[in-house]
Parts: sequence; C-alpha cells; structure tokens
Amino acid sequence: MRFVWAVVAFVLATVLIGAGIAQRTIFMGPTEQRMELTVDQPTPYVLVDADVLRAHTGLQTLLVRGKGDVFVAYARTDDMKSWLSDTAYDHVSLTKSGKPKTARVEAEQPPADGGETSGRSPVGSDLWLDSFADKDSLVANLQLTKGNSVLIARDGVKPAPTDILVSWALDTRTPWAGPLMAAGGLLLAVGIVLYILGIRHQRRGRGPRRKGPGPLPETQPITMPERAEIDQPGDAGTAQRTMTPVRRRLAIALPALALTGLLATGCTADSWPQFGGDAPSPTPSPSVVAPENQKQPVVTDKQGQRIVADVASTLTKADTDLDEKLAETRLTGAALDARRLEYQLRGKIEGREGALVTPLGKVKILLPEATEGWPRTVLALTVDEKDAKKPPVLLTMVQSDPWANYRVTSMADMLAKSTFPNVAPAWLGTTRVPAESAFLSLPPSELAGAFSDFVDADDKSQYAGDFDEASKEFAKSVRDSRAALVKKAADAGAGATSSAAFKMAASDNEPLSLATLDSGAVVSVSVTDTQTITPTNPDAVIRFGSDATAVALTGVSESAKGYTTTYGIQLFFAVPAQGSNEQIRLLAYKQDLLSVQVIK
Repeated sequence: MRFVWAVVAFVLATVLIGAGIAQRTIFMGPTEQRMELTVDQPTPYVLVDADVLRAHTGLQTLLVRGKGDVFVAYARTDDMKSWLSDTAYDHVSLTKSGKPKTARVEAEQPPADGGETSGRSPVGSDLWLDSFADKDSLVANLQLTKGNSVLIARDGVKPAPTDILVSWALDTRTPWAGPLMAAGGLLLAVGIVLYILGIRHQRRGRGPRRKGPGPLPETQPITMPERAEIDQPGDAGTAQRTMTPVRRRLAIALPALALTGLLATGCTADSWPQFGGDAPSPTPSPSVVAPENQKQPVVTDKQGQRIVADVASTLTKADTDLDEKLAETRLTGAALDARRLEYQLRGKIEGREGALVTPLGKVKILLPEATEGWPRTVLALTVDEKDAKKPPVLLTMVQSDPWANYRVTSMADMLAKSTFPNVAPAWLGTTRVPAESAFLSLPPSELAGAFSDFVDADDKSQYAGDFDEASKEFAKSVRDSRAALVKKAADAGAGATSSAAFKMAASDNEPLSLATLDSGAVVSVSVTDTQTITPTNPDAVIRFGSDATAVALTGVSESAKGYTTTYGIQLFFAVPAQGSNEQIRLLAYKQDLLSVQVIK
C-alpha cells in the first residue's frame, strides 16, 4: 500500500510543479504593450497628447530615437500649447477607436522673426515639470496624470525625431506559481519517504516463515578474540555492504530535497500572493481644502525647488564673473538694479566686498500663484541646512509670458524676530491680491508710500500706529544713519557751509501680493531713500573726501553744487485683513546703493 501512495504523491507532485512552472513560462504572456507613433512630415516640435500616454494603464515608457540630440519634456497640456502658440507643431492624439493619429497644428500667431518656426530651444524652460536630454536615443519612464502632455524636440530648429514608441508594462504576476511549486515539492518529499518505507518493509518481510530450531547441544565457553583480530580487512567489506541500503536511500532523498529548495527559493515576489498589498494605507486628512474651481498652482514643489536652485547657480556665476547680462536672465526690477550697480563698483574698486543676497540651498516655503494666465508669481523662503546662522532668504519671482523664465523681482534676508504667516501648501497655491485691494488693512499700492512717510515723519506720521516693532526698529535705524551723516559733516567743519536733505519714497516697481490663509497677504514693495548734500555758501565746494564709492560712480572728487545719493530698499511685509487688530509686520528687508549723482 505504501508504494501505491508513493506513486499517487509522485503524480500529484509532477502535476503541481508542472503547473507552477507553466505559469511562469508558456502561460505567462507578454510583459508589455506597445504603440508606435508616426510623423509623416516632421516639424521641430512634436506634442504627444495626454490621452495617448494614458491609453493603457500602468507605467508609461517613452522611447525616442533619432541621430543627434534628443529632448523630451512634460508639462501641463495648456501650458505647452501656450508655449507652442507662435509656431507650427505636430500634435499626436487618439482616435475614437484608440489608435494614434498625427495632425499638423499651425501657429496661432506668426513667429517674431517672420520664419516658419520660432527657432526657440525648449531646453531649460521653467515651464516644464521635468525634462530629459540624451544623444541618439532617449528612454523616459513616466507616470503622467490627466492634463499633462509630452513635448519631443531637438533644438527648436531641426526636425524632431520621428521614431517614437510608447509602451506600458503589463501585470505578469503569477501569485499561485510559488504555492503550486512549493506544494509539489512537499508532495515529492512525501512520496520519497513513502517509497523508502515501502522498500524497508518489503525487505524485513522477505522469505518463508520457518519453525524455530530445537535445543542446541551443549558447547564449550567461547574465548573472545582481541580487538585487533576482530577488525580484519574482510570484516570491513561486510560493514560496507551493510551500509549500502542507507546510502541508496540518501542518494534518492537528497536530490529530491535539493529540488524542493531550489523551486522554493527560485520564485520571485510576483510568484506569491501578496496579502494586503493592495489595501489602501491611511493618510492624514489635509488641513486645507481647495476651494471650488481652484486653478492649479503655476509650479509644483519639485519644479519650484529646481527653479530656485538654477537661480542660485546662475547668480553665483554672474557674481563671480561680474556678468550683468547673465544676471539679467534671472533678475528684474529692484533686485536687478541693486546687482547692476554693485557689479560696476566691484569693477572699479579693487578688493570691494559686500553681501550679495542669493537664494539658499533649500526651499522651506513655496507659495505659487494658482492661475492659468500670465504674468505668474511665486514666493519662496529658502534656508541653508548646513549653516543655521545664515538668515533665511525671502524672494519673489515673476514669469512674464510662456517663453520667459522666472526672474527674481525682490530678494532680502528675513529678520530673526519675524514669523512667517500661515500660507497655503504648494500643491494648493494661492491667489494674487490686486494692488488696489480694499480687503487688506492697507492696499498694496499704498504700502510703500505709507512706510516711507512713517520713516520720514516718525511719530507724526498718520501710519505710525500701523506698523509693528520690527518696522519701527528699521525705521529708527534709517533715521539714525541720517543723523550720523549730518554729525559727520559738522565734525568736519562743513556744517555751516552745507546742508543735508533726506527723502524716502515709493519706487516705480509694482508691488507683488500673495494671499495668506488668514485673509491677509505677503506684500513685496521697494522704496528709494535719497540723501542730497548741497553747499549753503556760493564759494563752498562739496568734497567727497575718502568716499571711494562716490568718486568711482561720479568720476570727480568734488562738486560745487553738491551731489545726491540714492539707496534702494526691498521690503517684505505681512499685511493683515481689513478690520484686523494686528499691525503690519516687517518680514525682511535689503538695502543697496543705487546711484551717486553730481548736481549740475
């Protein structure tokens, strides 16, 4: 009977192991699904619609081949169409039957240079969520969601590659292959044990049963030989023969056990059931709920970090080379004015040093505007994770149109005593507050003028009670520096022959305001602080003395009519909502020299 059960176990083991192996081989099927995209008359740009990339579920793998440079980027479909609005391009979309089709889209407006295409390179645009570049061929693993598309190009002049293949990985998991092979291996081991037990039982019962022998004759005592006599060569052969059945059993059992172990260890995770693997994991509920019809933020968290890092590296190189044109690619407004003059001074005054504010390594707070149009605004607070002593740098950036990169409009060191207001997360974004908004305690368009009046008039200003203690301390430092300049002139004996006049006023730069969660706003403004020194005696002459900066900028060492020095101050305020009892809080500021001019 043992042999019967052993045979049954062998047969079942063969079936189970064979079924498990078949699932991983002949019954497994293809590992991916492919779709080739064709372009008959290539243009410099190919836009692959989001529906094409999402034609099948799973990870999207894009393969683009073509001799030379290959560039691929993905972004929001509307943003890409805006970027391509002034040039012709090939648009790949899906038909109702699910097949790809390519159509040529003409420019909505003629290119600026009057040619057939814009000739604009897509490499390095801040509009892309991410981009890839390679030579001859490029493979990009994507997982695009609805509303995003892919742009394929070279340099904006040469025709884009036309050998395009999209593939999707198929689910090739065989969760029962592992259990089947493991169960087959177990049955194989059971069958071997039953087979060995059957042979053992048969050998023990071999031969006829005989009647027991009669009484033996009386014998003499037997003298046992020495151990050396027992261990004779002939006996070794006998002992060897008695171990042969055991070795035979081991010779059969060990390969079977080895096969079972090999089958069990050779199966990957896809060959076993994943209990609970697809169960959703609990996630914390967001503390901020997006309003109805909320538009998408203009940049993502990752995109914002990349843009700020590029701004920092560009400015570092521009500062090293004193390259004003390079700085202009990432600066505008008050931030550019301050940098431009500092480069001039460093080129004329040997060994001049001064703190040039540059974005730090990590974006701690990113507040992008949620809009679909242009211009677009982003506020960022950057910190240095390696050096906690460095003050955080607060900056605002603006993208004027789809073809421009973000440029910094204001940038300043944040005060140690300041607390940044509660703002929306980067994935939600915020809205830009109009300059004339009446929903703030002070409209952004009036903020620079109000602070200037407070600095000049001190407690006599009507806005004296609107600003917090940090604002008052900074205003006092400005007034103290003015008083120190007057005292210095008096100590030099020029007090009776010269006079000093000071005036702070709002600059021509437009304020930038982004709403906070408490209905307030973070407002960036800039002001100019002008100091005018004039002689009071017709025979007096104003000498610059040891002021190397004034000499370098004016080219003279004295003036009969005096001179004017202008400083630019970039300011960031947290402005509360209308009706709030809170004061306007100063968050950050940066003062820079803008000009020194001789009065003519």
